[in-house]
Amino acid sequence: MASVPVVLDVNVLVQAVVSGQSQFLTWPTLPPSTVNPAADCVGVMNDAREFALWLSPHILANTARVLAELGLPGDATQEYVSVLVEIAEDSGGGVLEPARTVHDCPDFEDNLILDLAAEVGAVMIVSDDTDLTAMSPWRATPILRPHEFASRVDATRRAKRRPR
Repeated sequence: MASVPVVLDVNVLVQAVVSGQSQFLTWPTLPPSTVNPAADCVGVMNDAREFALWLSPHILANTARVLAELGLPGDATQEYVSVLVEIAEDSGGGVLEPARTVHDCPDFEDNLILDLAAEVGAVMIVSDDTDLTAMSPWRATPILRPHEFASRVDATRRAKRRPR
Protein backbone atom coordinates (compact mmCIF):
# COMPACT_ATOMS: atom_id res chain seq x y z
CA MET A 1 0.00 0.00 0.00
CA ALA A 2 1.36 3.43 -0.92
CA SER A 3 2.09 5.84 1.90
CA VAL A 4 -0.06 8.94 2.21
CA PRO A 5 1.95 12.17 1.67
CA VAL A 6 1.98 14.51 4.67
CA VAL A 7 3.79 17.78 5.41
CA LEU A 8 4.77 18.71 8.96
CA ASP A 9 5.31 22.42 9.59
CA VAL A 10 8.49 23.78 11.16
CA ASN A 11 6.69 24.45 14.46
CA VAL A 12 5.75 20.77 14.77
CA LEU A 13 9.31 19.63 14.12
CA VAL A 14 10.66 22.09 16.69
CA GLN A 15 8.02 21.23 19.31
CA ALA A 16 8.84 17.55 18.87
CA VAL A 17 12.27 18.23 20.36
CA VAL A 18 11.74 21.09 22.79
CA SER A 19 8.35 20.17 24.33
CA GLY A 20 7.94 17.43 26.89
CA GLN A 21 10.51 14.70 27.31
CA SER A 22 11.34 13.80 23.72
CA GLN A 23 14.52 12.05 22.73
CA PHE A 24 14.69 12.29 18.99
CA LEU A 25 16.62 9.09 18.54
CA THR A 26 13.76 7.03 20.00
CA TRP A 27 10.46 8.37 18.69
CA PRO A 28 7.22 7.27 20.29
CA THR A 29 4.91 5.00 18.37
CA LEU A 30 1.14 5.05 18.70
CA PRO A 31 -0.85 3.83 20.54
CA PRO A 32 -0.72 5.16 23.18
CA SER A 33 -0.11 8.83 22.56
CA THR A 34 2.36 10.71 24.77
CA VAL A 35 2.31 14.12 26.44
CA ASN A 36 4.06 15.60 23.39
CA PRO A 37 1.72 15.48 20.37
CA ALA A 38 4.41 16.93 18.07
CA ALA A 39 6.77 14.09 19.00
CA ASP A 40 3.89 11.66 18.42
CA CYS A 41 3.52 13.11 14.89
CA VAL A 42 7.20 12.57 14.12
CA GLY A 43 6.92 9.10 15.66
CA VAL A 44 4.06 8.26 13.28
CA MET A 45 6.23 9.35 10.35
CA ASN A 46 9.12 7.31 11.72
CA ASP A 47 6.87 4.23 11.82
CA ALA A 48 6.56 4.54 8.03
CA ARG A 49 3.31 2.60 8.17
CA GLU A 50 0.68 4.88 6.66
CA PHE A 51 2.30 8.21 5.95
CA ALA A 52 5.15 9.57 3.84
CA LEU A 53 6.85 12.62 5.33
CA TRP A 54 7.77 15.36 2.89
CA LEU A 55 10.24 18.09 3.80
CA SER A 56 11.80 20.97 1.93
CA PRO A 57 15.16 22.72 2.31
CA HIS A 58 13.17 25.66 3.73
CA ILE A 59 11.58 23.50 6.43
CA LEU A 60 14.91 21.92 7.37
CA ALA A 61 16.79 25.23 7.44
CA ASN A 62 14.15 26.94 9.55
CA THR A 63 13.91 24.01 11.94
CA ALA A 64 17.68 24.19 12.45
CA ARG A 65 17.60 27.98 12.82
CA VAL A 66 14.83 27.96 15.45
CA LEU A 67 16.46 25.14 17.42
CA ALA A 68 19.77 27.05 17.41
CA GLU A 69 17.95 30.18 18.63
CA LEU A 70 16.43 28.10 21.43
CA GLY A 71 19.88 26.94 22.48
CA LEU A 72 20.06 23.39 21.11
CA PRO A 73 23.77 22.71 20.46
CA GLY A 74 24.80 22.81 16.80
CA ASP A 75 25.82 19.16 16.64
CA ALA A 76 22.48 18.05 18.13
CA THR A 77 20.63 20.33 15.70
CA GLN A 78 22.46 18.86 12.71
CA GLU A 79 21.89 15.32 13.99
CA TYR A 80 18.17 16.05 14.31
CA VAL A 81 17.99 17.45 10.78
CA SER A 82 19.76 14.30 9.52
CA VAL A 83 17.29 12.11 11.43
CA LEU A 84 14.37 14.01 9.87
CA VAL A 85 15.78 13.48 6.37
CA GLU A 86 16.21 9.76 7.13
CA ILE A 87 12.64 9.51 8.44
CA ALA A 88 11.33 11.25 5.33
CA GLU A 89 13.21 8.96 2.96
CA ASP A 90 12.40 5.78 4.90
CA SER A 91 8.70 6.67 5.01
CA GLY A 92 8.44 6.97 1.22
CA GLY A 93 8.68 10.76 1.23
CA GLY A 94 11.80 12.86 0.92
CA VAL A 95 13.21 16.35 0.63
CA LEU A 96 11.99 18.43 -2.28
CA GLU A 97 12.39 22.06 -3.34
CA PRO A 98 8.87 22.90 -4.51
CA ALA A 99 8.00 25.42 -7.19
CA ARG A 100 6.80 28.78 -5.89
CA THR A 101 3.14 28.74 -6.86
CA VAL A 102 1.08 29.46 -3.73
CA HIS A 103 0.21 32.94 -2.50
CA ASP A 104 -2.94 32.10 -0.53
CA CYS A 105 -1.65 33.07 2.91
CA PRO A 106 -0.53 36.56 3.96
CA ASP A 107 2.52 34.99 5.65
CA PHE A 108 5.28 34.31 3.10
CA GLU A 109 6.76 31.50 5.22
CA ASP A 110 3.41 29.72 5.38
CA ASN A 111 3.09 29.86 1.60
CA LEU A 112 6.34 27.88 1.39
CA ILE A 113 4.71 25.12 3.45
CA LEU A 114 1.67 25.21 1.17
CA ASP A 115 3.95 25.10 -1.91
CA LEU A 116 5.41 21.82 -0.69
CA ALA A 117 1.99 20.39 0.12
CA ALA A 118 0.74 21.30 -3.35
CA GLU A 119 3.82 19.89 -5.08
CA VAL A 120 3.70 16.49 -3.37
CA GLY A 121 -0.08 16.19 -3.31
CA ALA A 122 -0.18 16.10 0.49
CA VAL A 123 -3.49 14.86 1.83
CA MET A 124 -2.77 16.54 5.14
CA ILE A 125 -0.67 19.31 6.67
CA VAL A 126 0.15 19.26 10.38
CA SER A 127 0.80 22.66 11.93
CA ASP A 128 0.30 24.68 15.09
CA ASP A 129 0.38 27.93 13.11
CA THR A 130 -2.95 29.73 13.46
CA ASP A 131 -2.60 31.38 10.04
CA LEU A 132 -2.46 27.93 8.47
CA THR A 133 -4.99 26.15 10.66
CA ALA A 134 -7.49 28.97 10.03
CA MET A 135 -7.30 28.10 6.31
CA SER A 136 -8.31 24.47 6.89
CA PRO A 137 -9.32 22.89 4.70
CA TRP A 138 -6.96 24.53 2.23
CA ARG A 139 -7.79 23.47 -1.33
CA ALA A 140 -9.58 20.46 0.19
CA THR A 141 -6.48 19.56 2.26
CA PRO A 142 -7.07 19.48 6.01
CA ILE A 143 -4.60 21.34 8.19
CA LEU A 144 -4.57 19.62 11.58
CA ARG A 145 -2.93 20.60 14.83
CA PRO A 146 -0.46 18.00 16.16
CA HIS A 147 -2.81 16.75 18.88
CA GLU A 148 -5.61 16.28 16.32
CA PHE A 149 -3.38 14.31 13.95
CA ALA A 150 -1.91 12.17 16.75
CA SER A 151 -5.38 11.49 18.22
CA ARG A 152 -6.78 10.39 14.87
CA VAL A 153 -3.86 8.08 14.15
CA ASP A 154 -4.04 6.68 17.69
CA ALA A 155 -7.79 6.01 17.36
CA THR A 156 -7.40 4.43 13.93
CA ARG A 157 -4.61 2.14 15.05
CA ARG A 158 -6.49 1.12 18.18
CA ALA A 159 -9.58 0.29 16.10
CA LYS A 160 -7.52 -1.86 13.76
CA ARG A 161 -6.11 -3.84 16.71
CA ARG A 162 -9.52 -4.41 18.27
CA PRO A 163 -10.84 -7.96 17.79
CA ARG A 164 -13.95 -8.17 15.64
